Amino acid sequence: MARIVAKFGGTSVADTARIERAADKIAAEVARGHEVAVVVSAMSGVTNQLVEYCRQISPGHDAREYDAVVASGEQVTAGLMAIALQKRGVAARSWMGWQVPLRTDDVHGKARILDIDTTRMSDSMRAKEVPVLAGFQGVTDEQRISTLGRGGSDTTGVALASALKADRCDIYTDVDGVYTTDPRIVPEARKINKISYEEMLELASLGAKVLQVRSVEMAFKQNMPVQVLSSFDDAIGSDLPGTLVTREEDIMEKSVVNGVAYSKDDAKITLAGVPDVPGVAAKLFGPLADANVNVDMIVQNVSLDGKSTDMTFTVPLGELDRAKDVLSKIKEFKGVKVLTDTQIAKVSVVGIGMRSHAGVALTMFKALAERGINIYVISTSEIKISVIISKEYLELAVRALHTAYGLDKTA
Repeated sequence: MARIVAKFGGTSVADTARIERAADKIAAEVARGHEVAVVVSAMSGVTNQLVEYCRQISPGHDAREYDAVVASGEQVTAGLMAIALQKRGVAARSWMGWQVPLRTDDVHGKARILDIDTTRMSDSMRAKEVPVLAGFQGVTDEQRISTLGRGGSDTTGVALASALKADRCDIYTDVDGVYTTDPRIVPEARKINKISYEEMLELASLGAKVLQVRSVEMAFKQNMPVQVLSSFDDAIGSDLPGTLVTREEDIMEKSVVNGVAYSKDDAKITLAGVPDVPGVAAKLFGPLADANVNVDMIVQNVSLDGKSTDMTFTVPLGELDRAKDVLSKIKEFKGVKVLTDTQIAKVSVVGIGMRSHAGVALTMFKALAERGINIYVISTSEIKISVIISKEYLELAVRALHTAYGLDKTA
């Protein structure tokens, strides 16, 4: 017998028919003798509608009341799921974040989990009752409802699995696992059976949208195996039909490159004529950090005259205007030319096998060069290489790299 936490995303509970289908899977797990806890998202589209209600009444709304509104979508799903399980003869009850309690900090709209007291929930599970927890939400020390940010139900699922000392967290979604790249761009993309926490974290942060980044971080920290699988397939989680995110040492075959990720949501900023003096980088990136602008790839050119240099970096597209506003207020950069480019894309290759193989970067650069794709910026880590290219070449680059690293599935 295993203890499993099963999380169902918005598309998996989009209507009552899909909630019933999800309930069938939980009932099947219970029939096999497993202890199961469930985490649910709001029904597909509901959270967007609730956010729009807040915006219509007041664009500058109180973040605490915003959380009270948008957290209600998960409450509805949790109740409906409990009813569906009871209909199948499975004892179940719904839980809100504040009832557990799942405590968070007070950063409303993007709160972080501080603690989960699972005492009562564990008692419920030992009594053969399936707890159904509303994801995405918690409660602050001031007893205000808080939310974890978009995609936060993934984090709720992993956090609950860790607190309950579960054997595995199954994330049911609309895809049947993690693929070597986006199958919509590369039909030859393959489903990965096992992937390391490090690789999944890189892929998630680089644009792969299968799992929320924070959920992968938590799984890595807590050493919690996470399976990504489809709620639309007949198999249940215990059949292990999806992709298992686990420790590197649990993976027998380590590919040099395991995936190609991409992002179209970045902007490039170049500062021309920056004073080439000690501390200039701190004076630039300090104010950007204070304004919560997330800076990613950074390149500084060699100073030819010893007086000035050029500096290039990327920011999320949605934070470009804020970044430009911050730069305009830094007195040391008065007169520095600010150039921006929103027609860029970031393409990355990820694989734990890079640690022990030479020539990985060369393969990437040759594949792009052979197709006439110019590279603007390069960034590397131990298991990742990312490049910035023109957005018009994104799909060509992804297909070329997927083939170059031998990731295409064979017939």
